[in-house]
Amino acid sequence: MTMPQAETAAPAIRERPAAHALIAWLERQARRNPDKVFVHAIDQRAALTYGEAWTAAGRIGRALAARGLGPGGRVALLANNSIAQLMTYLGVMVRGAAVCTVHVEMNARHLAEIVGALRAPLALYEEGLGLEAMAGEADGEWLALGGADGFFAGLDAGEDGPVDPENGPGDIASIFYTSGTASKPKGVVCSFAELVDNVTPTADAFGIAEADRVLDFRSYSWMSAQVLSFLGVLAKGATLCMARRFSRSRYFDWVRDYEVTIGVCNPTAINMFVNRPVPVRGADLPHLRFMTSSSAALMVADWRAFEEMYGIPVAQGYGSSETGWIAGSNERTRRMGSVGRPFAYQNLAIVDAAGRPLPPGKIGAVELGRAPDNAFRYLAEDGGIRVNAVGRMRTGDLGYLDRDGYLHVTGRAKDLIIRGGVNIAPAEIDNLVLGMAEVAEAAAVGVPDPIYGEEVAVFVVPRRPGALTGAAVLDHCSRVLPEAKMPKEVIFRDALPKTRRGKMDRGALAAAWAAARAGTS
Repeated sequence: MTMPQAETAAPAIRERPAAHALIAWLERQARRNPDKVFVHAIDQRAALTYGEAWTAAGRIGRALAARGLGPGGRVALLANNSIAQLMTYLGVMVRGAAVCTVHVEMNARHLAEIVGALRAPLALYEEGLGLEAMAGEADGEWLALGGADGFFAGLDAGEDGPVDPENGPGDIASIFYTSGTASKPKGVVCSFAELVDNVTPTADAFGIAEADRVLDFRSYSWMSAQVLSFLGVLAKGATLCMARRFSRSRYFDWVRDYEVTIGVCNPTAINMFVNRPVPVRGADLPHLRFMTSSSAALMVADWRAFEEMYGIPVAQGYGSSETGWIAGSNERTRRMGSVGRPFAYQNLAIVDAAGRPLPPGKIGAVELGRAPDNAFRYLAEDGGIRVNAVGRMRTGDLGYLDRDGYLHVTGRAKDLIIRGGVNIAPAEIDNLVLGMAEVAEAAAVGVPDPIYGEEVAVFVVPRRPGALTGAAVLDHCSRVLPEAKMPKEVIFRDALPKTRRGKMDRGALAAAWAAARAGTS
């Protein structure tokens, strides 16, 4: 990636309002460390410095200004991980406009509908993703990323530095779509205030500092990666090492070659490392402080197995698309089985069905509330904004706070098993069964029962075929669980279904159980 170098001799850094924090962070790093690498794009074999990022953001901002795009103006960004994608994402928001990121592969079935709802006068897309036909037919201006200028055609090559943004805290900073693996994808609307408020607590919780080099392979079409490893890195003046996608065989080579200090990961990848080991130990990677895990629950058995196998600490984090990151931890603050302490500003509470706060150790709904008038919003099909909740909102997860204030997420509310009035978190059964050395995977689901309403069935993948019996699983569970929580059926499988984002698909398991009882499978 070739960009003009920013001048190293620059005027003092300006004081800017909180709503303009993104440009303030970028300016601070570009003035202080213009030659420091901001982003290593591993697959592109390219790098961008903070000085070059300052120049790029300015060129993008002036191109948007020439098109009349400022606060409230929407720019659709349909691309995979690359320097061009990240700089366009940042450049749009530094201008004060709204960047609308869409994961093309995940949202392929609904792409035309999504583009229609965004009503973006400008769409920037990556070539090679099958979008050329849509670009030729859709309304608005469509431009391909990666032109001769490195980003998109029509960039102004004038003076360095971004145009001063004009956005306020309540203006839309980003719109991004959920994966839509179990239902129709939703467009989550995030203001500049909401975005900025989430970045620094997230970076602090994961212990990101200026000297860190953070490796991430997750999609920057979603807020999780955007906030943690891009904007968090920017705010702290660290370096991002970005891959296009996960590679089990190359991940630790990247850690070694780029002297990575924090390796971002997820439960699916960690389980792959456990079940298909690679020849590496933490002692071989002296720069690596720890690895993260988020996006889904990491089973305690898998967590322990990874750390025993590799000698590398794992620290969990937790969030949701609608609320951003909620909790996080690092190698100093982590606690086995926990996702870390919740951020103070999220005002997290564990509540019962009536919304009453529960004491430590009691499982209930995870509820957030940042301000009395704080609205959680989605994009409507007609391009307008639909308010989902105001003030407080439940994430859809269940969990509890321990006596030290650490959050433990036990599962999704929709997956809760209710047997004769007794609430059973599937993760409790999962973790117990995964404690057996012969078990590779396990997932408990609620199945219909004429007397109790639901009973517990547990699906199990043995490490070796025939190495385990249902009676042995039930005997193991009976040593810990009361009768009311005991599985009544053990079903062996060669593999368990996952969503495209790697989460256990309990709905598919329940459907398979029902189909088998109906004699259709």
